[in-house]
Amino acid sequence: MKLQLPLFPGYVFVHLALSERLRVLQVPGVAKLVGFGGQPAALPDAQLEALRAGLNGQLCAEPHPYLAVGRRVRVLRGPFQGAEGILSRKKGVFRVVLSLELILRSIAVEVDAADVEPVFQKERHI
Repeated sequence: MKLQLPLFPGYVFVHLALSERLRVLQVPGVAKLVGFGGQPAALPDAQLEALRAGLNGQLCAEPHPYLAVGRRVRVLRGPFQGAEGILSRKKGVFRVVLSLELILRSIAVEVDAADVEPVFQKERHI
């Protein structure tokens, strides 16, 4: 059985003039427009076209947590499963920097992006 699910749950991509944004916000289920500093922001057309072209080519795609270099991640599979470190990238290859704090040493291990997940740290209240 094949099941189709949205790649970006909760998002609908639209082209609209800013003067039309109120009409979009009145559609049931629409909460807000994506933006920064209170101003709507547009995704670059090139990114959307590349995504559309790739998906029209019948590539298999699935949602994946956003990974940012410098972010703390957890290794999901492989010999370092369960380890946490900082995501880095060198020559197009993802690596996780694992640190042994007691001896102030680190190693970088290559990982596939599908084999790590972001670690969401709890907020600390002072």
